[in-house]
Amino acid sequence: QVQLVESGGGLVRAGGSLRLSCAAPESISSINAMGWYRQAPGKQRELVVTITSGGSTSYRDSVEGRFTIYRNKAKNTVDLQMNSLKPEDTAVYYCNVHTTWWDYWGQGTQVTVSS
Repeated sequence: QVQLVESGGGLVRAGGSLRLSCAAPESISSINAMGWYRQAPGKQRELVVTITSGGSTSYRDSVEGRFTIYRNKAKNTVDLQMNSLKPEDTAVYYCNVHTTWWDYWGQGTQVTVSS
């Protein structure tokens, strides 16, 4: 079973920073995009940011300018640098790898921002 390995979640005060990391196995090929989603309690999972194989990015409006996605194609990794965090950013964050044939998901990492 293919697994994405996530790390970097935690508890931080409002205004602080966290960096999430996700590593996909090299066995995953034909990757069209990688990205991060999040799900807050009682809410649906929502897109945070994606980056295509060509390097194009698409950010959720509420994180634009605060979050930055970094992708290392050679290593099949994707990081999410989160700055100026707000309590409303609190959620479980999921790494996603979108290929031609399948979507892969990480197990999720908790991000909690205290006010």
